[in-house]
Parts: sequence; structure tokens; C-alpha cells
Amino acid sequence: MNGSAVVAADWVAKRLDADDTAIIDVRDAWEYDGIGHVPGAANVPFDTFRSETGDEGMLPGAETWADLLSAAGVANDDHLVAYDDTHGVFAARFLVTALLYGHPREKLHLLNGDYSAWTTEYEVESGDADVSRTAYEPGDPEDSPLVGAEAVAAASEDPDSVVVDTRSPEEYADAHIPNAVNLDWLELVDDESRGLRPESELRATLAERGIDPEKRVVLYCNTARRISHTYVVLTWLGYDDVGFYEGSMTEWEESGRPTESA
Repeated sequence: MNGSAVVAADWVAKRLDADDTAIIDVRDAWEYDGIGHVPGAANVPFDTFRSETGDEGMLPGAETWADLLSAAGVANDDHLVAYDDTHGVFAARFLVTALLYGHPREKLHLLNGDYSAWTTEYEVESGDADVSRTAYEPGDPEDSPLVGAEAVAAASEDPDSVVVDTRSPEEYADAHIPNAVNLDWLELVDDESRGLRPESELRATLAERGIDPEKRVVLYCNTARRISHTYVVLTWLGYDDVGFYEGSMTEWEESGRPTESA
């Protein structure tokens, strides 16, 4: 992910008929069918690519992922655009999953402002998208952001690193990884537009928490959904050393590691 990790509706509109672009709607099937969707978008509901029996953390497993993307008509070298109707947090999880299964980082894009950003400017369609099945092949990412508990523990004691808890202030106050700073992922979202806040505000908020682009940043939440959104935002802003703790607090606490309370 890079400067095009977050894209506007007009960017998507220009690529609707492009052979090298696949648009994915991660809402529930009833929303996709009943409310409508971006023209040509295929439906891959969130609960189909989250699993407690797949790979590390909540990843679905390479075989399941391959089947989902093949059915959605995604090719390995496609630009992949994802959206939801929840400020992008579920769509971001889809994109991070794609990254972890080897999809090119520079071809992963989050629709800024979620589905509402599309509906305020463009028409929608109903029914299944007309897509042709592909033979998608998952692989390994060139540079995986995944980190384990030992790396998180080391980062929490490192002055050149910052561990970031992206959960709510209430969850953070109840228990968090020692020395972690709290940045609720929703603080990066504008309630009115449903998209990201202006870049200057984002950078100011991050600076206030000591989340410096010159530092190693390690993200966690409970089950790696909310950190997906923050990960996409940070990489879009140019942070190039961001660790993704897939196990998050669920794994941390299950393994009996120490926590702090605010």
C-alpha cells in the first residue's frame, strides 16, 4: 500500500470498466443484493474470510482465500478495490488479508468514505455482478508486516518504537499491553463524511500520541480487525515501518502476558 492505498469515488468510477480492476463489496449478502452495490462489484462478505480455524490469527487459510477471490473474478495482478458501509474497517481487513496472501501492495485500494461516498455521487446496481471465475493463487508477501508477541514485547520497551492500541478508550483503560498508547481507530474518521479526516488533522492526532513516522509502529486491537484500518491509513500517510500484531489482545492475554490498566 502506498499513496493510492485510499482512493476517492471518482477514482473508482474511472476504473469501472478496466480489465485490470476488481471491486469487492464486503457487506453481508442481503445488503449487497437488497440495497445495491457499486456496478460490477463482487460480493465477498466479511464473515467468509475470517476464521478461527484457518491460518495465523483470524486469517481464513490460503485455500479458502484462493476460492473466494477466484469466485469473485480477481486475478493476481488486478488492482483490488474494497468497500463496506462501516467507515472502511471491514474493507481494510479484506485488503490486509490480500496483502498477507501476497497480493501486490501497490494494487490494494480502500474506497474512502465507504459505500455512502459512492451513493452520493453515482448510481448503483442490484443483483450479482457478471464476473468470470479466475484461478487466483495466494502467495507470500514481499515484506510481511506480521509480528509476534515477542516482537511486540520488545517494541514496548524500545524508545525508538511505539506500540499502538487501536481499541476504544474504555477497552484500553480496562487492560492494555504495557507502555502502549491509545489511538481509537475511529479518531481517524470523520463522522459526517464517513471517510478519513483531512490529512493535516490525521498527522496532528498521530503526533499528539507520539506515533512518529520515524519510529517503528506496532499495532494491535482484539482480533486484528480495527488495526487493519489504522494500518491502511498509516501506510497511505507514508509510514514505512508498521508492524501488524495479528494475535492482538486475544492472543496476548491467552498466553498470560502482562497487561496494564489506566
